[in-house]
Amino acid sequence: MRGAVVPATGRELALAGDPDGLPVLITAAGKAAAFAYAEFFGAEIESPHTYRAYRAAVDRFLTWCASLGVALSQVSPVIVGEYIRKQLVGSKPTKKLHLSALRHFFDQLVLRHAIMLNPAASVRAPKYSVVEGKTPALSVEQARQVLAAMDTSHVVGLRDRAIIAILIYTAARVGAVAKLRLQDFSPDGNQWWFRFDEKGGKARTIPARYDLQLYVEAYLAAAGIAKNPGEAPLFRSAVRKTKVLTPLAMSANDIYRMVKRRFKDAGLPARQLSCHSFRATTITDLLTQGVPLEDVQYLAGHADPRTTRLYDRRQKQVTRNIVERISV
Repeated sequence: MRGAVVPATGRELALAGDPDGLPVLITAAGKAAAFAYAEFFGAEIESPHTYRAYRAAVDRFLTWCASLGVALSQVSPVIVGEYIRKQLVGSKPTKKLHLSALRHFFDQLVLRHAIMLNPAASVRAPKYSVVEGKTPALSVEQARQVLAAMDTSHVVGLRDRAIIAILIYTAARVGAVAKLRLQDFSPDGNQWWFRFDEKGGKARTIPARYDLQLYVEAYLAAAGIAKNPGEAPLFRSAVRKTKVLTPLAMSANDIYRMVKRRFKDAGLPARQLSCHSFRATTITDLLTQGVPLEDVQYLAGHADPRTTRLYDRRQKQVTRNIVERISV
C-alpha cells in the first residue's frame, strides 16, 4: 500500500542510530524503557568507572540484539547466555562484569514495567577463582626510592611527594585521594586525620603518621592554600611545566599520569606499575610484619577479607625463593 509505514527490522534499527542518543532497541521499546535506561545511567550509578563499564557493556549487548532483529521484549535467558558464553570476546572477569551490568540494567527495566522478567537473572557467570591479584607490588626499598627521587625544591614536587606518601601510608585508592578537600585533612586535638570518600559511598577516616603529616603541611605551606575554604581541593593541578598551581583539583587521571612519571624518574618500570601498586605494597608489607588480616582489611576498606588477600604478594615471593633453589 502506497504511503504505508513499514516497521524497521532489528538490523535496520541497529544501523539507523537514534537522535536522542539512546540505543535504538530502547527507543523502539517505548517510553518506559527509555525512562528506565535514562534513570539507570543518569541516577543509579555513582562511580564514573562503573558508569563507563556498565554503559559500554549494556550498549554493546543491545546493539548485538538489534543486529539479530531481537526486540527488547524478546530477550531471553537463552539469548543472554549465548551472548556471554559465545559472542562476547574477553576474559572470564570481563564476561562476569558484562553479565553483572546486564543483570542490574534489566532489573531497572523490570522495576519500571518496561519488561516482565529479568532475562539475565538466571544466567550463570563463568566460574573464576583468583588466589592472587595481578597488580604488581613494589618492594619497600622501591617505594622509598620513589619518594627519595623527587625534587621537592618547588611546590609541584612537594605536592607529588604528599600524594604518593598518602597512597603508601593510608593504602587509599587514587580516586579517593583525588576527591580530598582541605577539610578532609584535619586534627582532632591529638593527631591529624584524613577523611576519604571511597567508592560505593563509603567514608573512611585514616590517621596521618607524623612524617606524612609533615609532607602534607610542607605542600600546603608552599602552595599557600592552608587557609582557603574547607571545601577547596587539597591537591591542585599545575599549569603545564610552569610549576604554578591552578585553583582546580587534580583528577584521578592527573594523579595516575603523575605517578607514572615519578616511577620513570626513579628508574622503575612505569609501564608495569601503577597507583594501585602502592596499595599492594602496603598490604603485603603489613601482612609480612604479622599485622592481623582483619586490621589490614580495615585499613584497606575491604568488606571481605578475601579481597584483602588478593593484594598479598608473600606467596609470590616464597615461590620465587623455591624456584631459585632448583639445581638444574
